[in-house]
Amino acid sequence: MNVAIVMGGYSDESVISLRSGQLLLSQIDRSKYTPYEVHILLDDWYCLHEGTKYTLSRGDFSVTIEGKKITFDVVVNTIHGTPGEDGHMQAYWELLEIPYTGCHYYQSSLTFNKRDTLSVLSKFDIPKAKSIYLSKGDTIDGTKIAAELGLPFFVKPNQSGSSLGVSMVTTLDDFEKALAFAFAEDDDILIESYLNGREVSVGVIKYKGETKVMGITEILSQNSFFDYEAKYLGKSDEITPANLSEPLQKHVEETAKKVYESLGMTGFSRTDFIIMNDVPHFIEINTNPGLSPQSIFPQQAAHAQMAMSDLIDNEIELALKRKPIWKK
Repeated sequence: MNVAIVMGGYSDESVISLRSGQLLLSQIDRSKYTPYEVHILLDDWYCLHEGTKYTLSRGDFSVTIEGKKITFDVVVNTIHGTPGEDGHMQAYWELLEIPYTGCHYYQSSLTFNKRDTLSVLSKFDIPKAKSIYLSKGDTIDGTKIAAELGLPFFVKPNQSGSSLGVSMVTTLDDFEKALAFAFAEDDDILIESYLNGREVSVGVIKYKGETKVMGITEILSQNSFFDYEAKYLGKSDEITPANLSEPLQKHVEETAKKVYESLGMTGFSRTDFIIMNDVPHFIEINTNPGLSPQSIFPQQAAHAQMAMSDLIDNEIELALKRKPIWKK
């Protein structure tokens, strides 16, 4: 079975995605699958085979290597950010009728949009921070926002990952800089109240027909919050499993499952919460969590004593069983 392990992307997260792709290449069961390393980058789509780049056909997502056309039975998608975590590539593969791992294009698009995700989850009574949604060009009054949300508060791009463009505003003197930082990533932003509590990240997957929690990791950032530097440059301590009481652990697990199922998820995911007054408050869900050596999800897989090769198998099986959404 020919498997395209797809990595890269068009955002600054591409560097992390390339590391994730390498881990999957090293862990996939080569007695079952023939993996191909596929890079989707802003300036080039190609397959890297035995050190040589071969251009990928965008017409049918195939590649010709030494005169032989290679088509793929399934795509293992590990692009973080656009276009692989926001539904664009998934919709493309859907139209080509190529099975792909992870959630459907609709769930990918929905969960990459912070505002829309919060709107859906509000119907399911999931606790979350107070928020204000703004677009570039809107009149923005920092004094009114501070009065409504309190200080400090967070300024985030509406569609972005890996904490890119995110700032904590502790004084209104920092507000304009935070706005510029967020608007550099997206034309729409979300401003959220500060939740003073413990930050945890919960890995959830669909495994053999059941929603399964992989593990709960507590994040202790050396910075003011879990920003890009803390996530990928060693500026945090990540404790797996998190030291939670049994009732609190169960509460976090059940909330994470509820989020996963309420959003219609399949595939790997990592959901972030702030636990305040023993109540987990939803922050965001990642539908293509990082799989680099520095990433949380592999730590949780190890804690659950689940081999990455088995998890890849499970993802491929789910992808092959799923019909294109337009055929249902």
